[in-house]
Amino acid sequence: MNTAPSGPLFPSADSLFRPDLLARYSANGPRYTSYPTALQFRDDFPLDDYRRAAADKGAMETDLSLYFHIPFCDTVCFYCGCNKVVTKNRARSARYLARLKREIALQASLFDTARPVSQLHWGGGTPTFLSHDEMAELMATTHEHFLLRSDAEGEFSIEVDPREASPKTIVHLRNLGFNRLSLGVQDFDPVVQRAINRIQPLEMTASVIRAARATGFHSIGVDLIYGLPYQTVSSFSRTLDTMLELAPDRLSVFGYAHMPQLFKMQRQMDASTLPSPAERLALLRLVVERLTGAGYVYIGMDHFALPTDELARAQARRTLHRNFQGYSTRAECDLIGFGASSIGKVGDVYAQNAKDLAGYAAAIDKGELAIKRGVRLSADDRLRRDIITQLMCNLELRFDEFEAAYGIRFHDAFAPELERLRAFEDDGLVKIGARRLDVELAGRMLVRNIAMVFDRYLGQQAMQRFSRTV
Repeated sequence: MNTAPSGPLFPSADSLFRPDLLARYSANGPRYTSYPTALQFRDDFPLDDYRRAAADKGAMETDLSLYFHIPFCDTVCFYCGCNKVVTKNRARSARYLARLKREIALQASLFDTARPVSQLHWGGGTPTFLSHDEMAELMATTHEHFLLRSDAEGEFSIEVDPREASPKTIVHLRNLGFNRLSLGVQDFDPVVQRAINRIQPLEMTASVIRAARATGFHSIGVDLIYGLPYQTVSSFSRTLDTMLELAPDRLSVFGYAHMPQLFKMQRQMDASTLPSPAERLALLRLVVERLTGAGYVYIGMDHFALPTDELARAQARRTLHRNFQGYSTRAECDLIGFGASSIGKVGDVYAQNAKDLAGYAAAIDKGELAIKRGVRLSADDRLRRDIITQLMCNLELRFDEFEAAYGIRFHDAFAPELERLRAFEDDGLVKIGARRLDVELAGRMLVRNIAMVFDRYLGQQAMQRFSRTV
C-alpha cells in the first residue's frame, strides 16, 4: 500500500474525528439513499404514475440502471436487517428466477429499450445463492430485453458472499459481464464471527479477491461493520491490518444498528456483549485513522476509496450520486427495480415492489407489475432531494445552482434551515457564506445530521426506524 500523500484528499484523523461533537450529535436519522425516504411511500400509490414516468419522452436521453434483488441466504447473519429469505432449499431460486424473467419483460415493455443500460446491480440476500446456470439465464434474459453498454462504459456490479463463491464463480461472473464486486466480511475475528453466526475464514475472502483481480474486475469493495458483539479496538485493529494487506479498492465500514424490535434475528445476540458508546467511538476513530493513514479517501458517511477508484474520481468531479444501493457514479439514470422489495426511481417517481415473496409472486403470476408502494415527488421534494444529495455527495451547496434551476432565492427559501445550521457553524461543522455552504472536515462524519436539517418530513417519521448517525 502506498503511503498517503499530503493534501486535502487526506485530512488527518484529528481533523475528521471530534469525539465531543460525535457524541453530542449522535441521533437516529436517515441514510438518504432517497429523499423522501421509504417511510413516505404510499400504499395507495397509483401505478399510472409509474407508467407515465416510464414513458416520459423527456427521459429518452438518459441511461437506465437495473437493480435485481435476490433475497435468498443459506444461513442467517444475526446482525442483518436486509429483506431476505433464509433457506437450504435451492429449488426456491428456480421459481423466483422464472418470475424475475417475466418481470423483466413486463418492465421492458414500459420503456424505450433503445436507452442503454450503464449500471446494473445484483443485491440481496445473497445473489451468489443462484447456480452458475441460473446466473447465466438471468443475464441472458436481461440482454434479451435491454441494451447494456460496453464493459468499458458500464458499471455492472454484484454483491458476493465468499462462503458461496469459489474462484470459479468469480471467473463465471466476469464472463457474464460483471466488472465490479463487493463482498461482505464484517470482521475477521473468530469470536465475533461466532457471535454473529458468520463463520468466514480469511482464505475464503482472500481467494475471492485474488480471483477478482486475476480476472480483471474494475473495482473490488469490502464491507466491514464496527460495533458488533465482542469487538474491541485491539481485535478490530487486527481485522484492519488484514484488510489493508488485501487492499480492496473500496471499503464500507458501517456502524452496527442494534434494533431487535425491528429485526428479530438480532435477538440471538447478547446485547451485553456489544461495545459501549465510548467503545464504538474508539472503534470509529480507529477506522478513520487507519484507512486515511493508508491512503484511502474518506468519501463520506461509511465509505472510503482509493484515489484511483471511480468513487473518489466522481467526488472530485462533483458527479457523485446516491441511490438505493448507496454511493453511485451514475447520477442521471432511471433506476428499474426487479424482484421482491426492490425499489426503482423513474423520473420523479419512487416505486417499491411487494416486500414478501408471496405478494411478489401473486402479482407476477397475474401478469401485473409487482409495485405495491411508492410516491411521486412534489416540486419541494425535488428541490430538497437535490440539496440533500449535494450535501451527502459533494459536501457543499452552491446557492446559485439551486437559484438558477428552481427560480428561488436560497437565503429566503431556506432561512429557517440556515438559521438552524448556525449552531453547526459555531461547532465548526459547516461554513455558511453569502453564496455557498461548505461542510467542514469535522462535519464530514456528521453529514447525515446536516442533511436532516433540510428534511421536512422528519417530524412526521418514526425516528426509531432509522439507524444512529454515529
